[in-house]
Amino acid sequence: MADIVVIMILALLIGSAAAYMIRAKKNGVKCVGCPAGGCCPGSGKSPKKKLDGRVVSRRTMEISGMSCAHCAADVTEILNQIDGVSAEVSLSKGRARISCDREIGDDLLRQAVEKAGYHVANIT
Repeated sequence: MADIVVIMILALLIGSAAAYMIRAKKNGVKCVGCPAGGCCPGSGKSPKKKLDGRVVSRRTMEISGMSCAHCAADVTEILNQIDGVSAEVSLSKGRARISCDREIGDDLLRQAVEKAGYHVANIT
């Protein structure tokens, strides 16, 4: 009798999970189960940003507070929204490689990342 109850509970859980995933996909969620509710920038691979001119400076920004690929994609998007900046963020290394085609102050880069809730430890 106990086996039947366990099997019924498992069937209910699996059925509920499948129904949730189907509903989410029908509603257009790209990343089912992500902490951002499926609206994260990490739900699709973002293309590398091309700069308008030649690169005049390169920097490395050490960032803490990123816990998943969605966080890294979020930081990439935030930095790439700044005119003259192209960034590639590595979650495993906890840093962003930033290229600029014009003079961009470290304070502007730091403020953009910290406003999003991450901590900038160093910019070199």
